[in-house]
This record gives sequence, structure tokens and C-alpha cells, in this order.
Amino acid sequence: MNNLSTKQKAFYKKVAEILWEKWDPIGVNDGDNEWDDEYDSYVPHIFRLAIEGNDAFRIAASLTSSVEQNIGLGPDKEHDRKVAALIVKAKIEMLG
Repeated sequence: MNNLSTKQKAFYKKVAEILWEKWDPIGVNDGDNEWDDEYDSYVPHIFRLAIEGNDAFRIAASLTSSVEQNIGLGPDKEHDRKVAALIVKAKIEMLG
């Protein structure tokens, strides 16, 4: 992360925030909790997908795969698409 620009670092943090606040597949964030690192291990991959220009469908597929393979829950593909769209929107707003 040291070789990222200031804008890229801000976007990285935004991805982490979106995963914590909006994705939250196991329901750790009940709205009263402070930041938790529960989903931080997913941030680098999702960040890279977004930076490389992948669309919301590709990012959503990765989120869905993580839910199924890493977390062991059933997928909510529509939710994952909404979260991915937020990530793509944030990328456009923050990085162009």
C-alpha cells in the first residue's frame, strides 16, 4: 500500500468501509459497532479488481465467491451486485 497515491489510499479505505458497512455477509456490524477488521482480508483483492477496471458484475462475482467458499454461507447475488455497484461508483468518484 506504500506505493499507492493519496487518492488510491483513500479509495482503498473506502472499499474497506463499504465492505464493513454494506456488504457484511455475516452480520457483524449491527450499526452500533465501531470499525472491525472482519472483512479487511477481502479488501486488497476487491480494490485490485476495481483499480484494474473490472465492472460491478465481476466484482460481485468475487464477493459471492468469497461468501460461498471462504465464509461458507449461501450467496445473496443481488446484494453482492449492489455492493459492487457502490464500489465502482466510489472508484469513479474518487479516481475518475
